[in-house]
Amino acid sequence: MNDHLDGPHPGGPPLPPPPEEPAPAPRERHRQLAANLAAVERRIAAACAAAGRARDEVSLVVVTKTYPAEDTRLLSALGVSDVAENRDQDAAPKAEACADLPLTWHFVGQLQTNKARSVVRYADWVHSVDRPRLVDALSAAVVRAERPDLGCLVQVALDREAGAGGGRAGVAPEEVAALADMIADAPGLRLGGVMTVAPLAGRYAGDPAAAFGRLAEIATAVRAVHPGATMVSAGMSGDLEEAVAAGATHVRVGTAVLGARPPLR
Repeated sequence: MNDHLDGPHPGGPPLPPPPEEPAPAPRERHRQLAANLAAVERRIAAACAAAGRARDEVSLVVVTKTYPAEDTRLLSALGVSDVAENRDQDAAPKAEACADLPLTWHFVGQLQTNKARSVVRYADWVHSVDRPRLVDALSAAVVRAERPDLGCLVQVALDREAGAGGGRAGVAPEEVAALADMIADAPGLRLGGVMTVAPLAGRYAGDPAAAFGRLAEIATAVRAVHPGATMVSAGMSGDLEEAVAAGATHVRVGTAVLGARPPLR
């Protein structure tokens, strides 16, 4: 066996680690993103047509988490107007680096109350409001910052029971109305609507069409009390068609636009 072909010679210096895969050049990355965006656009347009909806009824929010600000700049140049992040420690510096771009920033991750002051510096929308303490924290931060009202969505956990504790994101369907009322009454906040992620467990597991249909019912009930709460944020790379069919107004797409996620640091 030719050991010298498979490793360092015994007693010799260790071989250097293999070089890291180089990042694509800006022109090549621009081409990749343009092609991916075009493919996602075709999917959304086809889903709208199948549902009998106008294409302009659905907004694409590109989830840029784990990707650098350079990608956000390329997306903006390609016509993307809405981007989303799920961790404040990544979103805050990225938003600052891209402050000159005409972007609407959406925060879509689970949010700790102690991050409220940071998030309101850049976010136009928070999709993940799921408890009264967070409503209070966001309201106080907006008032303190003297900024325009912050759009907020109630995050619905379709597989959660009313009154259940724990660290899971989202409120039970039965608790949506009370939290929506609280957001609508909070200084500095504007109730936008509802958001969900298709559950991986419970009665809706593996059935995004049914999950988003249930969210549509909840959204209708919220709008009956708060007519301005028209946003329905649902659907990601794997299930945007089901979300559009159920009436989603915003689909949150990351992987299908930006590619497979690099591991979190």
